Amino acid sequence: MGGHVTAAAIEDEAYATAKNKVRYNGAVPMCGVVGDTELFDYFAAAQLAAQQLAGYPATSYPVKNFELINQNVQSALFTTFPTPPTYPAAVTTAKGDTFKGIMMNLTGGKRPMFDQGFSGPYLGTVWGTFGGDGTVSGILNKQGQDTNSIVYQFDENPLLSIDEYAFNASIVRATEETDANRLRSDGLRWIPVVNGQFKIPVVSLHTLGDMYVPFKMEQVYRKRADAGTGKDWLVQRTVRGVAHCDFTAAEQVAALKAMLDWEQKGIKPAGDDVLTPATVSAANYGCKFTINTTGSDDAASIGLVRAALPACP
Repeated sequence: MGGHVTAAAIEDEAYATAKNKVRYNGAVPMCGVVGDTELFDYFAAAQLAAQQLAGYPATSYPVKNFELINQNVQSALFTTFPTPPTYPAAVTTAKGDTFKGIMMNLTGGKRPMFDQGFSGPYLGTVWGTFGGDGTVSGILNKQGQDTNSIVYQFDENPLLSIDEYAFNASIVRATEETDANRLRSDGLRWIPVVNGQFKIPVVSLHTLGDMYVPFKMEQVYRKRADAGTGKDWLVQRTVRGVAHCDFTAAEQVAALKAMLDWEQKGIKPAGDDVLTPATVSAANYGCKFTINTTGSDDAASIGLVRAALPACP
């Protein structure tokens, strides 16, 4: 939870309410849950969509005894699923193709590396969150997931088709219980919040193909910062990686140096536009801050993974 905690720790709420107050001068949240509870809403939405498409629609949420239909739902959507220890690439059925389109939109829209991320092992990690009771593995003591604001889309066309309207009208919605993530007695929350209320240099880093903590988190962060005090203090960078936090050491160093130069020298660094669909879907998106060169500080596997990904045009 490092990236999540980093983003939450610099928020005005944390300083106003926490008993042990700390002032920070800058931050670099990497692969963070910078949309806080919206990550868990995504998990719930993905499960409900999978059930609906597979012919096992939920009648309420949380879904009781999901384990009894888990394999049937999976088999209806996939002929091959990335399960351990070999993690074969996902292969979808016709219904699974629709699920893939839904997942593309739930995780940030059409973009490079989505196909590779969807086919990889972190899809199985997301699936492993299905069947929970809404308390986020007991972090909350009430049902805290909510999908009422989610609009399910099957493709990249923002206009809803008749089938998409019908799907959205019929699918069960998760509804958060009141005060599920209320302030605790120590002034913090069980799930730290990221409101976009900060006034220090922040450079965030996120991989495009991450299914577990998806790129959509950065879009949520941008919108919240734009609506809050962080508008001019947030620079976001995207990397053409497919797993959770699989940055090269050079990418991490560059992001930290950019933040330090901003904080210490007043040089605001460049970043990526994470909200404009035409920009995000471009074939070269994420190239600007992707550094595939590896060294002694990198795991050997990251070089092999990067070499297998589509090169920047």
